[in-house]
Amino acid sequence: MTEQKLVTPAQNTWCPGCGNFVIQFALRDALRAAIERGTDPDSIVLVTGIGCHAKMADYLAVNSFYAIHGRTVPVATGIKMANPDLSVICCAGDGDAYAEGLDHLVFSAKRNSDITVIVHNNRVYGLTTGQYTPTSPYGFRGRSTPAGTVEPPLNPLALMLSSGATFVARGCTRRKKDLEGIFSEAMEHRGFAFVDVLQVCATYFNAADVYDRFVYPLEGHDTGDFAAAFRKAREWDYTSEGPIATGIFYRASRPTLEETMKPVSRAGKVPAETIAKILEARK
Repeated sequence: MTEQKLVTPAQNTWCPGCGNFVIQFALRDALRAAIERGTDPDSIVLVTGIGCHAKMADYLAVNSFYAIHGRTVPVATGIKMANPDLSVICCAGDGDAYAEGLDHLVFSAKRNSDITVIVHNNRVYGLTTGQYTPTSPYGFRGRSTPAGTVEPPLNPLALMLSSGATFVARGCTRRKKDLEGIFSEAMEHRGFAFVDVLQVCATYFNAADVYDRFVYPLEGHDTGDFAAAFRKAREWDYTSEGPIATGIFYRASRPTLEETMKPVSRAGKVPAETIAKILEARK
């Protein structure tokens, strides 16, 4: 598939400077690399939720599905269970994944669904003009919190590690090339792959200066060390200024949901002839 065919001619309506552009082209390059390694383009499915990020389904030329708000992850999980041969990528917003859809995110990590979840974390509800989200910094002043938020933000990396995710990473839209590499690694991972992408919202929460000053790539980090991953995940609290690591924090191997469900499905299968006998007896 050519580069042009991975991007649709649909009119783009993101704001100038939006971090979604970087995510789109990093994902495009990661998809192109996967296709060059032998992935069938027709086996790729992109699921998006509701919000600015969701337009990714319009702008990338792969099979796609719009889910309702907060239901991106269970739809992606269902698609993968129905056809385990598919490569299922799930794009969700921070409100989509960390608020309305939080329970789905936690349980998908716990079950180790074989999907890749990319959270466009601009730390604000951009499409609805600037309300705070679960990862907005403490004291954030937005349309719904003019006096500032009074609750600390979630740390999604620590949450995913606690929930059993077997691949946990963080990227930033100020570092496109690094982001592309993280996406490729996540898509290659067998099991639940989670990537929190710190994204600039040029209109309602432009944190570009903070990210430019504090984001740094993880180096010399043992991705198999769970305790070290947790310490790194908590190094930054999503509010205060300080080092913000990006890269792969943790990677592990264990059976996926699709693999563990197979024996159960076979054990519970009722032969067709048994069903026919029951129906015949009820005539």
